Formats: sequence, structure tokens, C-alpha cells
Amino acid sequence: MIQDIAPHQYNVAYQPKQPKPSDTLLIYRGGKILAGFVKDEICFPTVEEIQSIFPGAAKKAKYLFRIDERDYYELRKPPIEAFDGWKYEDILVLRRAVPMWKAFAGITGYQIHNWYSDHQFCGRCAAELEAAPGERALKCPVCGKIIYPTIAPSVIVAVTNKDQILMTRYASSHSSYKNYALVAGYAEVGETLEATVHREVMEEVGLRVKNLRYYKSQPWAFSGALLVGYFCEVDGDTSVTLEEEELCEATWFTRSEMPVKDDHVISLTNEMMEYFRIYGYPKARDGENE
Repeated sequence: MIQDIAPHQYNVAYQPKQPKPSDTLLIYRGGKILAGFVKDEICFPTVEEIQSIFPGAAKKAKYLFRIDERDYYELRKPPIEAFDGWKYEDILVLRRAVPMWKAFAGITGYQIHNWYSDHQFCGRCAAELEAAPGERALKCPVCGKIIYPTIAPSVIVAVTNKDQILMTRYASSHSSYKNYALVAGYAEVGETLEATVHREVMEEVGLRVKNLRYYKSQPWAFSGALLVGYFCEVDGDTSVTLEEEELCEATWFTRSEMPVKDDHVISLTNEMMEYFRIYGYPKARDGENE
């Protein structure tokens, strides 16, 4: 998946410091990222390259994270125009960009960028927020409220019935994504993730499920979510009652009928579908009850 960047090492610990000329600057504008391509591989400008058109870039840059020995920063102001082969690409280009570890850097920076953009003023007293010293947080200088990055927990649910899996497609009014997906939804206040699985499956397709089995998690910066994948088995009637405002289709596929996912390396949803197509329902891990 997109976060699986080994042997590269991602370090998100907050370390505000002055950038080096060779460090990377991630620059975003209206759902786009400043990028270039060398032999079809994506790349981002360095501090030195941006300083050639804006000498104050190093002083204005905000620290984001480190990958290997390179630090990544964001430059929010002033707006930088496309120059010398660098141009603004739609952020969705990172779903298919190579190498994947650089795509991960671009989309992770975008999640932090959106958090800063969406939290400029205090929700309690409306004062302008300031950077909190020593940590990635914002603090209100008036009432003292501290705001940390927001992460939305969400479940991805592979509903199975023996050798079948339930695959869904979103209604066009709900999402622009047209390919098959799985039942999914955000956890509500006071809800466990397991309760979210039961509620979302019932709401979207009208089915009861049992034997929940955790599969894997994934940070999904495109929507600011932390995805948690579960396999489960249908409990009783397999007839689908479709929630038509969100979905336009929910179909049972046998493993031999399932469409092959050519982009399963990117998302948890696609990896789970491809796992079931190849291996079937996951076996219990060591120490886990069947």
C-alpha cells in the first residue's frame, strides 16, 4: 500500500529547524501539488530551487517530516508560480505516481497542509491560532485552547459468504470514484470500530454480519482518514437492501468472478479485494480464536 515505503524510513516526529538547501519543499495550491517528472518518476523541488525565485523560502518553510536523511517542508506563502519545468499537478496524480515512496511523501504532506489550512482560527473564541512550541499543534493565544492534527477513523469491510464477497459501487452523487469498492464508513462518537462495522453494513446493504476479523490498517491522506480493514461473514439472509443515496450497486461475486485489481498496491480496499480473490477468507493468526 502507499505507506509501505521500505526500505525508506518515515519519521513524523516534529523537529522544527532551519532547512538545508537540499531538503524538499512541498507546495500545494487548490488541490494541486507543484511537481515535475524525470523519466516518468515524480519529483518535488528542493529548497535551493525555490530560493532561486524566492530568496526567503528557507525562512518561511514549515517542517513536515523526514524520510531517510532528507527533511520535508511546506511553503504556504507567498504563492509560487509554475517555473522551469515545475507545474501544478492534480493531487490525485499521487495515486499512480512512481516511485511510491515519493507519492507517499506528497500525499502525507497534503494532509498536514489541509489541517493547517482548516484551522486558522480558534473554534472557541475566534482568535487567530499560533504554532505551539515544541510539537505539531496550534494554540489559541487568547483562551489557551490547543488543537492537534485531526485524524478520522474509518472502517473498510469485506462482507463474505463462503466463496463470495460483496462488492459495491458508489452513486455518482456521492463519489466520483467509479470502480468497485467495499462497504466503508466513518466511526461515530462513542462507537467502537467493531460497532461501526455492524452499523455501516446494516445501513449500506441491510445485512447482519458475524465473525469479524481484523485485517490491516492504513493512513489514507487523500481524505484525512485512518482506515481499519475487517473481514466478516454474513449472518443469515444474504439479500441486499441498497442504500441508494450512497451506493448504486452491491453485488455478490465468487472468487473466480471477481474483477482483477491492477492498482491493488495503493489502497487497503483494493488489497483486501485482491487478497480474497487469491486466498479466500483470511485464516486466524497465531493466538487468535477461530
